[in-house]
Amino acid sequence: MTPEQRLAAFRKMVEQRPDEPFARYSLAMALRAAGQQAEAAQAFEELGRRVPGYVPTYLMLGQVLEALGRPADAVRAYRDGITAAQAAGNDHARGELTQALEVLRAQGD
Repeated sequence: MTPEQRLAAFRKMVEQRPDEPFARYSLAMALRAAGQQAEAAQAFEELGRRVPGYVPTYLMLGQVLEALGRPADAVRAYRDGITAAQAAGNDHARGELTQALEVLRAQGD
């Protein structure tokens, strides 16, 4: 399957099941892999709006925002993710998000 076919398949999945978090996450990841960072950020942001408790969203969103040169937005994404991870009792994700936030802050110093 080509990257274009993969994107088309994930877009169709999102169209058919707009509130299915895995479909939106898969589309966002495929966009990221295809180098479409701005579109990936939009897809992750939409996922965060629709399903704010879907913890995997936030680390990927933060990384994409960093790649786009939007560190303040990445900080927000990491903080939102830490909150979501705490609410879900997901200590592993909370640790990863905290580390990403600390690294980003250290780069700003």
